[in-house]
Amino acid sequence: MLEIFGITQITSAKIDWMLNPNVYLVVVTTDNDDRILAGGRIQIAGGNFPLPIEDAVGYMDDRIYPMISEQKELVTGECCGLWNSWEVAGLGIGSIFLGRTCVAITEQLKMKSLFALCAPATYRNCIRTGFRVIDSIGNKGKFYYPKEDLTATALVIDDVITLDNTFPDEKTAIMELRNNLVMSQIVDTKHGAIEVHFDLRIKGITS
Repeated sequence: MLEIFGITQITSAKIDWMLNPNVYLVVVTTDNDDRILAGGRIQIAGGNFPLPIEDAVGYMDDRIYPMISEQKELVTGECCGLWNSWEVAGLGIGSIFLGRTCVAITEQLKMKSLFALCAPATYRNCIRTGFRVIDSIGNKGKFYYPKEDLTATALVIDDVITLDNTFPDEKTAIMELRNNLVMSQIVDTKHGAIEVHFDLRIKGITS
């Protein structure tokens, strides 16, 4: 979809993540025919696979490398590759709901921190869910990415368990998902109320 707008240099769009055992997918499907409407993933740092944010901004500011390396022992990773189809555009499915869900499942993954590289359109929702700008790299956290006339902001949640910087209403929503991995909600969107069913049980992980 990004190629339609001439945006092709997205590091999180590389397909080598399919071979990475430390990648966990989050997908949104229809309830009748399982069509995928939106998705994203969490990639845990480690092994021979750099995080997408390292590939994206490392050549512009190599301070990102030790920053992530220091967090590896505590278990860190990146929320990346968020997208949604035209069919659910404007419903928040590919932004706030997916972002909230990715933050929620970090507890199951025994993570401590979570990085992200966001576009201006998703910046506000990232801040709401607890990310802060990494202002010690780039131009106070901003980079010209994925091309010279576009910008992206490097972000991190320092503690995905306590969620100290998360907006109160978002923290409540995230904690509700953590406490109820399988649940249904009626949520308000710009186009009216919709029912969303969550099943956040991660295959191969027992709580």
